[in-house]
Formats: sequence, structure tokens, C-alpha cells
Amino acid sequence: MNGTMLSFDEAYEKLLGFARPVREIEQVDTMFAAGRVLAVAQFSTIDQPPMDNSGMDGYALRAADVPVAGTRLPVSQRIPAGSVGHELAPGTAARIFTGAPLPQGADAVVMQELCEHDGAEVIINTVPRSGEAVRRMGEDIARGELILPAGERLTPQAVALAASVGLAQLPVLRRVKVAMFSTGSELVMPGEPLPPGGIYNSNRYMLRSLLVGLGCEVEDFGIVPDRLDATREVLRRAAQGHDLILTSGGVSVGEEDHVKPAVEAEGSLDMWKIAMKPGKPLAYGHVAGAAFIGLPGNPVSSFVTFLMMVRPFLLATQGVREVAPAALALRADFDWPRPDRRREFLRARMNSQGGVELFDNQGSAALNSTVWANGLVDIPAATSVRRGESVRFLPYGDLLH
Repeated sequence: MNGTMLSFDEAYEKLLGFARPVREIEQVDTMFAAGRVLAVAQFSTIDQPPMDNSGMDGYALRAADVPVAGTRLPVSQRIPAGSVGHELAPGTAARIFTGAPLPQGADAVVMQELCEHDGAEVIINTVPRSGEAVRRMGEDIARGELILPAGERLTPQAVALAASVGLAQLPVLRRVKVAMFSTGSELVMPGEPLPPGGIYNSNRYMLRSLLVGLGCEVEDFGIVPDRLDATREVLRRAAQGHDLILTSGGVSVGEEDHVKPAVEAEGSLDMWKIAMKPGKPLAYGHVAGAAFIGLPGNPVSSFVTFLMMVRPFLLATQGVREVAPAALALRADFDWPRPDRRREFLRARMNSQGGVELFDNQGSAALNSTVWANGLVDIPAATSVRRGESVRFLPYGDLLH
């Protein structure tokens, strides 16, 4: 490892290159598959819909039997959803309900609002077209069609699609296992008295929540005091049975920053200076077969580096094919006249006027800014922004999952 500062893009590509996707496949009930990563592409075993059916409540008929509005037809049968009618006699209509199979001989459905029921007859107050309000067999999905590609995180709508073609189980990759711990003798857990010089450990709550939101199995090793021997001992335990060790704090070069030398003693450290703001001291390496990522201790720095670096690394490890977040080009409703030599990620909020505005305090300890914001503005290195210019906005909605 050397001390050269890498650009954001260089570090990002290196980090993704280190990711090793998990291989183990689990069969899970489709009911509980949302949030998991699909291991094998899925194809439909049926046509969907499986038969021609009615798109609404109304009357099934032959369009040719209604040459003018006001035509009367006897109602020959009633077909609720879940039942099958018999062949429709010419010159008659069938009372039919949404999703019910279209009877043989019918080629249209007229919605009930355009009809009048009159005893044993129905008055059709419109001239239907053949195919009207009919959902054809296989028009949504054809038998054998690809419905879900491998390498995608399953959404609620994806599991619904799988269920709609009868898939009771889905093959998914096992969850990524992450060990996490915080370093710092000054850290205190909420609920405990705050001694002089102490700070509450917000990173522990934030990082665990982020990891769980990404579908990881998390084991929390707690707070490690600022001692090299203690840090090395926890690293050895954390490496056992985990894909990634994630830490916050202790990755800089201060006398009390022990994570960096501990990782070098127990394994290897590949990079640790990245030209991004916030988040310069970010470390990557290995300990006994487990990947290691060390985040900075400042809460905002930890938050931003997780979203921009750890998230894509974890997604790649989970087997997700597309890991880059979606970005929006929005109007800057702010001025940013102070370009930095590092790439900056500013806490920002999309407003109701279609622009984006910044939180006043962009300091790396201003955790309140991460709650006020609903995304990050991505400012290239050595770039200033004038009000009205277009900026790249990364919504939280695409960064937290």
C-alpha cells in the first residue's frame, strides 16, 4: 500500500474490482424473497393471462350482434371470475365479471355502465368493437418468456410477477455477512451517562441500519477501545465467517488511530486515501479472507462514504449486476463558488420547484444535514456551481437500497 491519493473514480473502480460475488444459492419461498438477489433467471411456465378473459364487469357478446346502439340481447348465462361458461349462442349476451374466461363465440365485452338490464334482456347502448375489453391469452407474458433476469434485487412487484406465473420458490444468492465495530475510547452508547470528552456512538446505529437496509446479515462487535492489541483481537474474530469487516474511525494517521496498523498486522491494506469530500480517510484491505473497509469516524463522512463506496461494493458482492445509483440532472438553486480539489458530495434537497438546494452547514460532523436532505449533489473536483446551472443529484431513494 502507498500513500498516494486516488481520485474518486480510480478508488471506485478499484473497490469494485476487489468485490467477490457470493456463489451459494438458497431456495426461498417467493412470499419472502423481496430484497434478495435472484441467482438464476426465471422464465414463465404459463401464458399470462392463461386464457382470454374479461377486462371488466359487463356483458360478453359477439360484436356483430350489436349493429346499432340500443340493441337488445337475451342474457343466456352468467360467468363470475373463477368459473367457465359454455359456448355463447348467437344473438345472446353473457353477464360476465372481471377476470372471468371469455365464453367461446364471444369476441367483445361491453362495460356494464354502457348497458341497461331489462328483465331477461340487456340493452347495449354502444356499438362495440371486436376485441373490446378482452384480455387475450399471453398478452402480458408468453409461455417461456424471460420474466426476471439474474443479478437483480427482487422488488415487491418482482415477487408478485413470479407468483402470477405460479413460482412458489425462487433461487437467490445467500445474504452477505458483515461484521462491524466502532473504534474510539470516547464513544458512549445512548442511554448511558455522557462523561467529559465523550460522544454518543451514532455511527453504530447508522451503519447497522444501512447494512440491514441492503439485505446483509450483520454481526455487531461493539465499541473497541483505542488500543492496537484490542483492535487486532477483534479483527481476528470479525474475520471468521464474514465476507466483509466494516469499521468506523481509526483509519487516519493520528497516534490514536489503530485500525490502519492493525489491519496491516493481521492482513493487508490496499488503499486508504481518496480524493472525495467528505470521506478522505477510507481504507480497504483483507483480514484472513474477509474484505475490510474502514470508514472515517465523522458521522457525515461515514454516511457519505458508505453510500458512495461501500454500497456499490456490497451490491457487487451480493451479485447485483447494476450497482451505480440513478442520477437526476436538476437546476441548482444555490451558488457553490469554492471549488475543492476533491470530488464533493453535498447534502441537498430537491424542492417543489424542480430545483435542488443545499443545507447551510456542509461540515462533516453536521449529521442533521443528512436528515434534512433527500439526496446528494455530486460536484466534480475543481468545479464551482452558479445558481441556475444543471447539477447531478443522487436521490436517497436510489442510495439506501
